[in-house]
Amino acid sequence: MTYIPKKMQHYAHAAMNLINMDSENRVVLNVGGIRHETYKATLKKIPATRLSRLTEALANYDPILNEYFFDRHPGVFAQVLNYYRTGKLHYPTDVCGPLFEEELEFWGLDSNQVEPCCWMTYTQHRDTQETLAVLDRLDLDTEKPSEEELARKFGFEEDYYKGTISWWQEMKPRIWSLFDEPYSSNAAKTIGVVSVFFICISILSFCLKTHPDMRVPIVRNITVKTANGSNGWFLDKTQTNAHIAFFYIECVCNAWFTFEILVRFISSPNKWEFIKSSVNIIDYIATLSFYIDLVLQRFASHLENADILEFFSIIRIMRLFKLTRHSSGLKILIQTFRASAKELTLLVFFLVLGIVIFASLVYYAERIQPNPHNDFNSIPLGLWWALVTMTTVGYGDMAPKTYIGMFVGALCALAGVLTIALPVPVIVSNFAMYYSHTQARAKLPKKRRRVLPVEQPRQPRLPGAPGGVSGCGTPGSGPHSGPMGSGGTGPRRMNNKTKDLVSPKSDEYTTMIGKPRDGKKSRLL
Repeated sequence: MTYIPKKMQHYAHAAMNLINMDSENRVVLNVGGIRHETYKATLKKIPATRLSRLTEALANYDPILNEYFFDRHPGVFAQVLNYYRTGKLHYPTDVCGPLFEEELEFWGLDSNQVEPCCWMTYTQHRDTQETLAVLDRLDLDTEKPSEEELARKFGFEEDYYKGTISWWQEMKPRIWSLFDEPYSSNAAKTIGVVSVFFICISILSFCLKTHPDMRVPIVRNITVKTANGSNGWFLDKTQTNAHIAFFYIECVCNAWFTFEILVRFISSPNKWEFIKSSVNIIDYIATLSFYIDLVLQRFASHLENADILEFFSIIRIMRLFKLTRHSSGLKILIQTFRASAKELTLLVFFLVLGIVIFASLVYYAERIQPNPHNDFNSIPLGLWWALVTMTTVGYGDMAPKTYIGMFVGALCALAGVLTIALPVPVIVSNFAMYYSHTQARAKLPKKRRRVLPVEQPRQPRLPGAPGGVSGCGTPGSGPHSGPMGSGGTGPRRMNNKTKDLVSPKSDEYTTMIGKPRDGKKSRLL
C-alpha cells in the first residue's frame, strides 16, 4: 500500500472540492438540439431574464441528462449566450430581423442592445416592413379576397355573420370589383380595357383637334365698294374651329367617364376616401370641365377673350393618371417620387442656390472686359443661362464672350453635373427597392400552407409520482416517458417545494423576464 503524505492528501482534497464546486456551478442548456455549457454566475450577469432564473423545478429540466431543453433557434441563442459572457449583443446575419426580435423577446432581452456595428444590418428588416406596408396600401396584389374580408371592407360584417345579407350588399362588392379592380376577374379586365380605350381616345382627340389640318376655318363674306362705285366682296378667315367629329368623340368619351365615376362612387366602400383620392379628384374635375366648356361655348362665345377659356380644358390631359389603376409600374413610380420628396427638395434647393450664384458671377464677369456683344444685361437674364447650363441643356441663345465669363460657365456646368448626379442615385434606389419587392410579392404563392400555432403542453411533475406519470394522472404523458407509457427512464430528483413549479408561461415568470421599459442597457452584475 502506497503511503500518501498528509500534505498531498490535503492538496488532493482541495482539488476535489474545487472540481465539485466547478461542476455544481456549471449548467447545460440544450437549445434546438445543440448543447451549450456555461456557468450559473454567467447567467446571473443580466438579471430579470429567463436564463437568470433557471431552477430544477422547471418542466423543461431533464434530471437524467442534467440539462435544460428549449425548443428555440440555436443560431440566435449562440449570440444570446455570448451577450451574457461579454456584455455585447451582435446580430447574426444568417437570420431574419423579426426572428431575431422574437428570440430576444423569448429570452427576456431588449433588441435595442444590439451593438452599433450590427445596427444597420439589423434594422434593414424594418425598412423592408415599411416598404411592404406601402405596397399593401397601393393594393398591387391580385389575390381575390374572401367573403368575410369583403364584408369587413364594406361595413356589413354583422349582417354577414347573421346571414341577413341583402341583394344590394351582395352586389355592391361585385360592382366595385368590376370597375375598380381590373385584375379581379375576366369581366373586370374587359371593363378595364374599355376604360383605357376611352382614355386614349380622349387624349388623342384632345391633341389632334389642335392640328391645322384637323380644323375648319370660319369664313366671313365681306362686301365693299370699289373705286368705280360698284359693290365687291371678298372672303375673310377670322378663326378656325375643331372639326365637329371631335365634339361627338368627346361626348361619347365623357358619357363613359360620367357613367364610370357615378358607378364607382355609388359602390365604393368608403365615400369620403373615394372623394379625397387624388386620382379621383383629377377624374371628376376633368369630367366636369367638359360640361363647363359646353356651357361657356353656349353663353360666353361672344366674349373677346373666349379662346382663353379653352386653356382650362388642359385638365383633361391629367386623365392619364387614371392609368395607375391599371398599371402597377405607374403606382410604383408615383410612390418613388413620394418617398424621394426630401431628395427632390434638396436637389431643387441646390439648383436654385447654384443658379443665383453663377448668374451673378457671369453678369459681373462679362462686364470686366470690353464686350460689345454682351448677352448678360441683367442678373435675371443670367438666371435663365445658369438654369439651362446647370441642367446640361444649353440652348446656346446666351453665351459668355470673355475669358473670365467662359471660366465661370465651365464652373457652372461642372457644378450642375455634380448637383444633379448626387441625389439621383437615392431616387433610383428607391424605385429599385419598390420594384423588386413588387416582383417578389407577385411570385409568391397565393395560398400558403397553414401552420397551427399549437405547442405540445408539458405536464408538471408532482412530488412522489412516478417519472412517467403527469399531474393529471395519465401515465406516460410526461416529456421523458418510457415505452408503452410505463415507468419512464429512471428516477428523478424532485423538489418538495411545489410552489417552485412555475410554468414559463405563468404571469410570475412573464413579469420576471419582461424587457426593461426604459430601453436602457441591462446592468451587468
